[in-house]
Amino acid sequence: MKPGVRFHIRERVDVSEPAIGPGKIALLEAIGSTGSITAAAKMLGMSYRRAWLLVDETNRCLMADAVTTAAGGKRGGGTSLTHAGAELVKRYRAVERETSSAVTRRLRSLLRDVPQRHRVEK
Repeated sequence: MKPGVRFHIRERVDVSEPAIGPGKIALLEAIGSTGSITAAAKMLGMSYRRAWLLVDETNRCLMADAVTTAAGGKRGGGTSLTHAGAELVKRYRAVERETSSAVTRRLRSLLRDVPQRHRVEK
C-alpha cells in the first residue's frame, strides 16, 4: 500500500484582520440547523462562551450581521442565520470546494511527474 500524502493549505488575506475560517463556518452551519447558539456549541464540542465570542467577532467583521438572536419570552428565543450569514456559508463552501479541486489536480500532477522512490519487496 502506498503511503498517502496530505496537504493542508491555510491562506490569510491579512493577518491583522479577523479571520473567517472552517471553525466559524461550521458554527454558522450548526446555528442554522439548530436555531440555537447553545445547541450549536454542544454539537461542535465548544463552550457557549466560545461560540458566542465567535458569533460576535463574525458579526463585527461583516457589513451585515451573519447571525441574529431573539430573546426568550412567551414566543421563546432563538438564533438564526441572516441572509448575509447564509450567503457567507454558501460562498465559503464554494471557495473551499474550488480550492480543494484545484489543489488536488495540481498535487496529482506533481506526484505523477516527480520520480517516486520504489519500495523493494523482500
